[in-house]
Amino acid sequence: MLTPLWSPSPARVANANITRFAQRVNANHQTTLSDYASLYEWSINHREQFWSELWRFCGVRASRDWDTVVENPDAMPGAKWFNGARLNFAENLLSRDDNAPALIFTNERDARREISYSQLRTDVARVAAGLRACGVTSGDRVAGFLPNLPESVIAMLATASIGAVWSSCSPDFGVAGVFDRFGQIQPKVLFCADGYFYGGKIIDSLPTVREIVARIPSIEHVVVTPYVSATPNLDGIKHATLFSEYGDMTAELRFEALPFDHPLYILYSSGTTGVPKCIVHGAGGTLLQHLKEHVLHVDLQRDHRIFYFTTCGWMMWNWLVSALAVGATVVLYDGSPLHPDPRVLWRMAQREQVKIFGTSPRFLTSNEKENVRPVNEFDLSQLRTILSTGAPLSPENFQYVYRDVKTDVQLASISGGTDIVSCFAQGCPTIPVYEGEIQCRALAMKVEIYDEDGNPLANAKGELVCTAPFPSMPIGFWNDPDGKKYHSAYFERFENVWCHGDYAALTPRGGVIIYGRSDAVLNPGGVRIGTAEIYAQVDRLEDVIESLAIGQDWQNDVRVVLFVRLRPDLTLDDTLRQKIRIAIRSNTTPRHVPAKIIQVADLPRTISGKLVELAVRNVVHGKPVKNVDALANPEALNYFRDLPDLKS
Repeated sequence: MLTPLWSPSPARVANANITRFAQRVNANHQTTLSDYASLYEWSINHREQFWSELWRFCGVRASRDWDTVVENPDAMPGAKWFNGARLNFAENLLSRDDNAPALIFTNERDARREISYSQLRTDVARVAAGLRACGVTSGDRVAGFLPNLPESVIAMLATASIGAVWSSCSPDFGVAGVFDRFGQIQPKVLFCADGYFYGGKIIDSLPTVREIVARIPSIEHVVVTPYVSATPNLDGIKHATLFSEYGDMTAELRFEALPFDHPLYILYSSGTTGVPKCIVHGAGGTLLQHLKEHVLHVDLQRDHRIFYFTTCGWMMWNWLVSALAVGATVVLYDGSPLHPDPRVLWRMAQREQVKIFGTSPRFLTSNEKENVRPVNEFDLSQLRTILSTGAPLSPENFQYVYRDVKTDVQLASISGGTDIVSCFAQGCPTIPVYEGEIQCRALAMKVEIYDEDGNPLANAKGELVCTAPFPSMPIGFWNDPDGKKYHSAYFERFENVWCHGDYAALTPRGGVIIYGRSDAVLNPGGVRIGTAEIYAQVDRLEDVIESLAIGQDWQNDVRVVLFVRLRPDLTLDDTLRQKIRIAIRSNTTPRHVPAKIIQVADLPRTISGKLVELAVRNVVHGKPVKNVDALANPEALNYFRDLPDLKS
């Protein structure tokens, strides 16, 4: 029997938000829910009661109650949630009005700022007045090309307060990448900074801003935050205003009361296979789903400080900022997670007394290989939960955290996506953590695993699907009036079922294992292999910094090819190749062993840090990569062109 790496104490279970929620359900619905499994079953079988109870439990602010919880409750897409309700997303994030810190900002240069809830409300009122003065009204788009600054949060909240739609990119996007996104949605106002810091360098953003404004005629006003310079040069940027001078300092905070599904955010698909899809998320669904995850799954409380390493170009930024709705303190970090050294985020966590620390498998793997041992180097006594997403968390990552970071911490791997601005698989503070597993399926998310013919699987690998509607489904794609793009993206494979594109399995303990993207699954000899299974073995080797696997079409079949990036000054030889093959064969199957192992200097990744297997596969097969501007390092693709080793 598998032994848990961590189990919650009786006190933690008793004091958890999710325990109080289950007690409320029992009292109101005459149920006897006694553990997470029973609460989960109730939540998927009684979705209307679950979401309405969550609304009351979390104290959602609305100017008008709903008429019906859900119309067309089995339609995917087509279900309509909380019809008749009127609310404002920003109002729910700004319900607290005191001197407690709402935002703490820090960066790789040890700059630090703290903004109280009271000050945040004042700043949002001022900027919202500026937007109104610029003619921005409900439904207009406002864009952010910004580092992870307090000004980014303020601009988003101001946008939401008047019912406009917020969309953001991080400043490391190039002109074409920004144009491919903002050019589609035609924003009226652009918020930006004069530059940003990364890895000890200062990067000037204003040349990019000038080009963006020139290429997108809908942009009528530009609001610039001085970040790398106190007096940025705004020449050549039409209607440019400094952030501190924008709006009306005496304005009162006002919130437009809007329908539950009023558009709030436009997020973007990765764009590595074409122009990014513009995914429109509604205010009510985003709010309710994030409250569920923060309050019940993360167990976030009013006096907690929560951090997630993210940029404004990744959905985890939107997720993180929603913690304001709980009244917690959001810790923002801008810059490299490894500069000036790989301990910078742990120092920040100690200094700011972070309760919830969000990161990625890549960061943990890098820390382990750099011999970072936070358990011996930092006081992390306040840290109670580590969250991880962006890729599957390997068993070695679990071992590293419990051996070298903290023994009495909940390590919650989570999995979802931009498509739902939330998670299908989550952590839970009242159940054990097992090595290599996400703890549970998220409440009210009817997640199943299907085989290729659409049959449910138990304890076997297959397609991760969701077979019932949920409030944070997109309200649509931008410029998709008949919904064809939306339907094709998620519902084409299995009718009336959300197919997420992850290759996964459910475990006997109720957990979830993600094996990678299903569109990147390898099929040597017709056997489906998740790339994460290979990475879990290779990335544990000290000589390998990271790896990427593809399936190469070869002699009427598919062969597995593994690319590796090694530690500096190392060269791949037959001895290391054999070491890699043995590690894979010993812990997986002979089918997982690559036919070819090739050293490369770098691996291509998206702006948010995800390796792009499909782009590499296209290059290897001589096919075009449609949107290299979606990559943080597109030059890395050159390492995979016309490789002699792949011709035999």
